Amino acid sequence: MYWRFLIRRVGTLAVNFWIVATLTFLMFRLLPGDPTAILLDPLMDAEVRESVLQRFGLDRPLHEQYILYLNNLVHADFGWSFFYNRPVSEIIWDFLPNTLVLGFSSLILAYGIGIFGGAFLAWKRNTWLGNWGTLVPLVFRSAPVFWTGMVALMFLSYRWGLFPHGGLRSPGYQTLGLLDKFLSLDFLHHLALPAGISALYLMGIPMLLTRTSMLDVFGEDFVELARARGFSELRVILVHVLRNALLPVITASAVAVGLMIGGNIVVEFVFSWPGIGRQIVLATQNRDFPMAQGIFLVVASTMMIVNTLADMAYAYLDPRVVYK
Repeated sequence: MYWRFLIRRVGTLAVNFWIVATLTFLMFRLLPGDPTAILLDPLMDAEVRESVLQRFGLDRPLHEQYILYLNNLVHADFGWSFFYNRPVSEIIWDFLPNTLVLGFSSLILAYGIGIFGGAFLAWKRNTWLGNWGTLVPLVFRSAPVFWTGMVALMFLSYRWGLFPHGGLRSPGYQTLGLLDKFLSLDFLHHLALPAGISALYLMGIPMLLTRTSMLDVFGEDFVELARARGFSELRVILVHVLRNALLPVITASAVAVGLMIGGNIVVEFVFSWPGIGRQIVLATQNRDFPMAQGIFLVVASTMMIVNTLADMAYAYLDPRVVYK
C-alpha cells in the first residue's frame, strides 16, 4: 500500500516538473522586449546575425525550440547563457552552493529557535509571557526582510562594526579547499548576519505552529497518563507532547523552503551575497532567459522534491495516516 503511494507521488512529481518546465518555457518567451538584443549588435551584417541566431536555436519555430528545450532538460542541459556566454549549468553550480548554505543555515536556525521557542510558549501558557511572547515572531514575520536587513546593517555593521558589510568573504582571502571555503571563521562571520535576518523572518511559522499544536495535544489522554505515571513535566513536554505536535510543523517545513528561497532573493541583494536568488533577478533584467529558466527550474524542482519528501515522512511519524 505504501509503495503504491510512493510510485504515485513520484509519477505526480514527474508530471508537475513537466508542467513547470512548459510554463517556464512559455513565460520567458512572452515577456515584453527582444531577448536577442543582448546577442545582436546593430552593426552586424545579416549573415553574422543569422549565424548567431542559429547557434542558440532562435531561428527555429517555437514548437521546435520547445522540443529541443525538453530534450536538453532530459540531459540536464539548461542551455547557454546570453549574458555570461557560458553554459547555464556551470553558472548555477558556481552560485548554488552559496544559496544552499545561506538558505539551510537560516532554515535550521529558524526551526531550532521556532520549535523550542514554541514549546516554551506552550509550557508558559496562561501567563503573560506565554501570551505576549507570540508578538515577537509576528513582528519579524510582518516586517519586510529588506527593511530588517538594512536596519541590521546600519547598526550591527556600519555603526558598531560587529559584522562585515556584505559579501561572501573578506577581500584578498584565499580559500584552501571546500572545507575552508564554507567552514572558515571569515566565511562564518560573513554568513552570520544574513542567515540571522533570514531566520528571524522564517521562525514565526514553526514557533506559532508548535505552540498551537502543543496546546491541542496537552488535552489528550496519553498526556494525563504520562503525568499519572510520575514522569517529570519536562519529559512530558519534550517526549510526549512535542513529538506528537510536530506533524504540522513538518508539513510547513516544505512551504518554508519556498519562503526561504523567495526571502533569500531579497537577503542576497541587501547583503551582496553571490547566490542564485540574486542571479535570477539579474538574468531577468538582462533578458537572459536561458539563465532565468535554469534557475527557476532548479528552485521549482527543489520545492516539489521537498514537498514530496514531507508527504513520505508522514508515514513514519503518524501511524494514523492511511495511504490508498
